Amino acid sequence: MAPLKLVVFDCDGVMFDSKNANRSYYNHIRETFGRPPMDEEELEYVHMHHVMDSIRHLFRAYPADLAQAEAYRQTLDYTPYLQHMRMEPDLIEFLDFLRPGCKTAISTNRTSTMGSVLRIFELAEKFDKVVTAFDVAHPKPHPEALEQILAHFGYNVDEAVYIGDSQVDREHTAALGMRLIAFKNPGLPAEYHVSSFMEITRLPILAEVEKGEK
Repeated sequence: MAPLKLVVFDCDGVMFDSKNANRSYYNHIRETFGRPPMDEEELEYVHMHHVMDSIRHLFRAYPADLAQAEAYRQTLDYTPYLQHMRMEPDLIEFLDFLRPGCKTAISTNRTSTMGSVLRIFELAEKFDKVVTAFDVAHPKPHPEALEQILAHFGYNVDEAVYIGDSQVDREHTAALGMRLIAFKNPGLPAEYHVSSFMEITRLPILAEVEKGEK
């Protein structure tokens, strides 16, 4: 196996516990149109999918509201909801461990909110490439974002690993044959399973970084 050169992160459920933020954001949109709060299945859906698909899913039973709900969503500032996001406590330590020995990137189904997240949590300088659902024709689970990231660095798929937490992430990586580290999801099919970022530093694929080859 080639030495590891690139670590790609999912955002929601990996870098951040963002379910409360998503719950507040999407329930506000539902409430605006007189609809009930999301159930747990719908919360899981919006956790994994980009915002346009999420609105379509949440209003699938209310087709008369869909166009107005999407228009309203485009006017809604996500910034107030960022206060509900919780960054993983060892994320920065892990990023500092990786860099500059490994390149770091993000492949996420977030859209216009990703820049605000990176800015507010002071993470922008810690990633070499960020690809959102706005940057591709086909968002996750399609592999286009990973293809774009690999092409940006000129790396092969066996020189990279993805950290994700959902079946969407499994499909995202499997399409290319990229290794997956399942984050806080022991039931997800993956090459590795961890419950924290610094646990990743003890995995065999990180051995060359651990030896100080930076």
